[in-house]
Amino acid sequence: MAKDQEIVVPVIDLANFPAELKKLAAASTELGCFRVSNHGMPMSLLAKMKEAARSLFEIPADVKLRNVIHNLEDGGYRPPTFSPKSPLYESFGIYNAASPTDVHSFCSTLDASPQQCKIITEYFEKLHEVTIDIASKVGESLGLNGCSFKDWSCQARLISYKFAFQEDVGRIGVPAHTDSSFLTVLQEDECVGGLEIMDANANFIDMDPLPGTLFVNIGDIGKVWSNGRLQSVKHRVVCKKAMPRISIALFLLAPKHGSIETEPAFIDTDHPKLYKTFIYNVYRKQRNTFDFRTGEILHAFKTDDDRSNDDV
Repeated sequence: MAKDQEIVVPVIDLANFPAELKKLAAASTELGCFRVSNHGMPMSLLAKMKEAARSLFEIPADVKLRNVIHNLEDGGYRPPTFSPKSPLYESFGIYNAASPTDVHSFCSTLDASPQQCKIITEYFEKLHEVTIDIASKVGESLGLNGCSFKDWSCQARLISYKFAFQEDVGRIGVPAHTDSSFLTVLQEDECVGGLEIMDANANFIDMDPLPGTLFVNIGDIGKVWSNGRLQSVKHRVVCKKAMPRISIALFLLAPKHGSIETEPAFIDTDHPKLYKTFIYNVYRKQRNTFDFRTGEILHAFKTDDDRSNDDV
């Protein structure tokens, strides 16, 4: 369980730039996560999306199984039986949440109503714009101006934690991991907590939800892209109360051509290149095959000169 410590996760005001750049840089390079306010996502849309997601988890099991993704190693729908480590976890996947066509296909596959489809499509259209803006601001906070992530692929997950009984309190919803993304933008469940991040002393710290904000964390690809400057934060979900928990995540993954390489601006004499150029799906496959989910797999992609200094 989390220790009796407190980490204050910075809240970045997206309407207050460039004044927030220094604060954003510190959050991204030291803690590896932050919250954003004034993000432009209407509160009414956030609430409607949460209810749309909740209703999808109530459809028949055979319909849920139609949600299949062939493009990524992880597939689409993950039932509670998907992993013995996460028996309280269930989720749907959308391969390219930035594509209305993919979102409509997802909705059609699950027999979502026209109103549900409208809500889900509008939600991810707006959230993708917010995500691209956040990623660009992260790059700007590191001194890289004019950096665009519009041509990067993204994946969405609608997640349900079956925290229904008192005996579930204290159980793991999803084990400690880093994300296989550049960054992840998460709509938390404002009614129940459970998200914990690992601090520098390997203690897990509660991240109580802050209504009206979105939670953002850096993933493995962000660390590679920035030559180790951005921190990929380890996190997990734990049952805090006997109450179902819904969260919705958009993962900004990699350039659409699939090749991951360190941004040249972050490589110089004092900061030699830490990681080789590699294919995103190769990284994803190895991460899943060897079950290296807390950053260890990045060691396999380090340059020969840096392998002895691995820090993950």
